[in-house]
Amino acid sequence: MKRAKLLPVLGGTALSLALFLSSCAPAGVPTGDPPKRQFVVAFSQANNAEPYRAAQNAFLTKLLAAQPDLKLVISDAQQDNSKQVAQVETFIRQKPDLLIVAPNERAALTAVMGQAMEAKIPVICLERDILQPNYTSYVHSDNVAIGRLAGQFIVDQLTKKYGKPRGNVVAMRGLLGVEGEINRDRGAREILDRYPEIKIVADPVADWIQAKAKDRMTEVLRAQPRIDVVYGHNDPMAIGAYLAAKELGREKEMSFVGVDGLGGTAGGIRKVLDGILAATFVYPLCVDKAAEIALRLLHDPGFRPEKEYLLQSVMVTAANAASMYETYSIPGML
Repeated sequence: MKRAKLLPVLGGTALSLALFLSSCAPAGVPTGDPPKRQFVVAFSQANNAEPYRAAQNAFLTKLLAAQPDLKLVISDAQQDNSKQVAQVETFIRQKPDLLIVAPNERAALTAVMGQAMEAKIPVICLERDILQPNYTSYVHSDNVAIGRLAGQFIVDQLTKKYGKPRGNVVAMRGLLGVEGEINRDRGAREILDRYPEIKIVADPVADWIQAKAKDRMTEVLRAQPRIDVVYGHNDPMAIGAYLAAKELGREKEMSFVGVDGLGGTAGGIRKVLDGILAATFVYPLCVDKAAEIALRLLHDPGFRPEKEYLLQSVMVTAANAASMYETYSIPGML
C-alpha cells in the first residue's frame, strides 16, 4: 500500500494547508456573497474530555472556520462505544457531505463506518484504526515506532542511572483494545524485552485519563518499593503517575515518559520544560491533514486521496523542548 510520508503538523504541512484553505472559496463567487452550497462535515469524536481530543476539536474547528461554504458538526462519544455507534448512525441518516471518525475502539466502529461508506459518504478515519478498511482515507502516525522510541529512551535512562540496562518500569496503559494502547505497548516491549534485567513490574490500565492514572499509580507505589521509570501511553497518564508519586514523596526516585506531545501550557511539552516528564513523543493531531483531504474531496470531484497517510512523530526531551514548544503550540487553542 502506498503511504505518503509527511512532516510533523504545524511545520510544512500546516503552511501548505493554510495556502490550500485560502484557495478553496467557490470559484466565481464575489467577495462577501453567500456560498452557492453549504457542505456539512460531521466529526465523530471518541472522547472530548481527553486533552489530545479537545485539541483536535479546537484545531479542526479553527481550520474549517475559514470556509464560508462549510459547516462542522462534532459529536462526543464520551469513551462509550455504543454511544459513538449511535452517533455515527445518526450522522448517516442526516447524510453529511463528509464524515470524520476518531474511533473509540477498533472493533466497535468497524461495521458502522462500513455503513457510512455504503451510503456513499466519504469517511476519514482519524489516528485510530478499525478492523477493516471501511474508510476513504486513514490519517495516523506509527504507534509501534513511537513505542520503540520510548523503549529505547527508557533503556538509555536506566543505563545512565545504573551503568547498564537494568531497573523497574511501570507501563501505564491506555484503553485496552485500542490501536494506540496495543502498539505503544508492543513497540516498547520489543525493545525492553531484549534486556533481562529490565522488569515491567506493573502495567495498570488507566483508560488515557489522568485522574485514573493517579489512582492506579498510588496502588502501584504502595506495592512496589523501587520504581525507576513510568511509561505512560499518553501524557495525561504519565502526569497522573507523577502526581501520585509526588503525593507520597517519591517522584524524585523515578522518571516519567509520555506520548502526545501537545504544545501549550497544558501539554506534555510544557511538562518536559517544567521537569515533570523526562520525554514525550509527539503524536500529531492529524486534523490538519484530514481538513486538507476533506476540502479537496468536497471541492474537487476528481480528487482521489491516498488510502493511508502516515504522519511523522518526534521525540521531545529537555534538549529540544523549548523549540518544540513553539512548533507545536497553536495560538488561542491551548
